[in-house]
Amino acid sequence: MKKLLLAYSGGLDTTFCAVYLSKVLQYEVHLLTVNTGAFTSEEITQMEKRSKEMGVSSFKCIDVVDRFYHDCIKYLIFGNVLKNCTYPLSVSAERIVQAITIAEYAKANGISHIAHGSTGAGNDQVRFDMIFNQIMPNAVIITPIRDLKLSRDEEIVFLKEHNINYNFEKAAYSINKGIWGTSIGGEETLTSEKNIPDEAWPTPITSVEPRNITLTFTKGELTDIDNIQINDPVKSIQYLQEIAQPYGIGRDIHVGDTIIGIKGRVGFEAAAPLITIKAHHLLEKHVLTKWQLYWKEQLALWYGNWLHEGQMLDPVMRNLEAFMTDTQKNVTGKVFVTLHPYRFVLNGIHSEHDLMSSKFGTYGEMNNTWNGEDVKGFTKIFGQQTSIYNRINNISING
Repeated sequence: MKKLLLAYSGGLDTTFCAVYLSKVLQYEVHLLTVNTGAFTSEEITQMEKRSKEMGVSSFKCIDVVDRFYHDCIKYLIFGNVLKNCTYPLSVSAERIVQAITIAEYAKANGISHIAHGSTGAGNDQVRFDMIFNQIMPNAVIITPIRDLKLSRDEEIVFLKEHNINYNFEKAAYSINKGIWGTSIGGEETLTSEKNIPDEAWPTPITSVEPRNITLTFTKGELTDIDNIQINDPVKSIQYLQEIAQPYGIGRDIHVGDTIIGIKGRVGFEAAAPLITIKAHHLLEKHVLTKWQLYWKEQLALWYGNWLHEGQMLDPVMRNLEAFMTDTQKNVTGKVFVTLHPYRFVLNGIHSEHDLMSSKFGTYGEMNNTWNGEDVKGFTKIFGQQTSIYNRINNISING
């Protein structure tokens, strides 16, 4: 029997794959779950129990929350990455880290056959296939759900025939949770006009009183909240999510272009990612120069799109990460935020690197480092080339 490593999430599709690959195709199936913050210890224990009931050869769960942050999330914060100005790449980013972890594990353990449960209708199939090929060019990639084109009911019938009787009743909404946000898919996201109803969001609204919080950034990383001395970006994000998500902050629907060329919609709730990115961006606007901000915006937009399309292993990504890291040297300080139901307010910042210093002038009121004559000369020189062009070509505002 050939060894096969299956990317296992515990859902219907990957459970079908596990049984089909072992019972029908006669592979020696090893399950690997990659935890990016989605699973509790109890859920992992339950998946291990199920793996034994299915008769596969082994089950293993690798926790990659810290790696996910340091290899990926950190740069999404540095770049203030929101795809289409909306989506913090909650699922797309974690899928890439999961795919890399699975491929590395297969390579390290001499397993040449890898399987995943992606369908043929989404982005994940491209991300998994491409990263598997990049890390293991000679790997045999097997995708039963995509290849067999089975319906959910057909999968359930198959599992029952093999005495696998888990409750796979189709939920009204598909939920995917991770440290960088939770995605929600349902009948509304298959349309262009409907929103997700309040009762469908995974986190109910239980916080209604305004709450002031202080976020501390150290060289661009969220290291503390309310001066608790967390000193850990991962724990800071998790804590921020705990206190902010019950306000209903970060609920939205992302509309975007998929890798396979069609438009798609997905709901998400991502309080901590959105607050972190917006607070970080505000701090940057105070401590970076206009050209640092400009080039960060251009390059981070491209970085986010390329990451979304699964190209995390492209060496140009390391170049862009080095640039973004270098820009964070002075992005240290506190950001003051107020949480409200469904929204948050960025009140201001405090930083030793704040370029909005009254020592040099107060916008619209007082200048301390130049005088009127300086401005006269500056404006004449600053607009000189345009002035010459207009005079030589007799250009007016009306052409």
